[in-house]
Amino acid sequence: MPAQHDIAAETELWDAYAASAFKDDAEPGFRWTQYAGHGPGPELLGDVRSVLEIGCGTGRALAYLARDGVVARGVDLSPVMVKKATAKWVGTGADFACAEVLEYLGTHEETYDAVYSVFGAAWFTDPARLFPLVHRRLNPGGVFVFSQPPAIPGAYGPQGMYKGGFAGRAMFTYRYSYRPAVWERLLTRAGFATAEARVLEAPRPGYIGTLLVQAGA
Repeated sequence: MPAQHDIAAETELWDAYAASAFKDDAEPGFRWTQYAGHGPGPELLGDVRSVLEIGCGTGRALAYLARDGVVARGVDLSPVMVKKATAKWVGTGADFACAEVLEYLGTHEETYDAVYSVFGAAWFTDPARLFPLVHRRLNPGGVFVFSQPPAIPGAYGPQGMYKGGFAGRAMFTYRYSYRPAVWERLLTRAGFATAEARVLEAPRPGYIGTLLVQAGA
């Protein structure tokens, strides 16, 4: 049975997260992994003129790209997050929109050289619905790149996630986890010409790695 996303409840969850996500001294920065100074950077996107980040969060990556002259747009479900990101990165050229990602991709006609997600909407959206919409929004030769933690062995598909532990109001969402080969298959079924998924090991043995997925239109 498909996961039943409650968009209003998930918006409230991400609004609560936004309240603690921003740092006054944050600088533009781009990295795919959860470890500072580890792994590849924006070169995975290629030589792009325009990008869309889905689930853009604090907007640090978009500000980094916009500062280098890329037309950079981000979409996020949380109005609090979008308001904070817009204020934080005013003057960089980065543009932020508040919307549910499936609705946004399905109703807007703009296309991009790259669509990407860093622990963002690609982790929290049903890939069977998301991937075909992403493919439609890419320019010829465009790329889709996303990162997130790898699946826990034996735990595949939608995984429920509560916010803030197991006491208090039941605020939760779903995130999606699969083996690398399954991610590749989901992408090619959605129309992508190429797909490569791999797990980048953490910089310290025994720590959680990072799933990196790249697909070409």
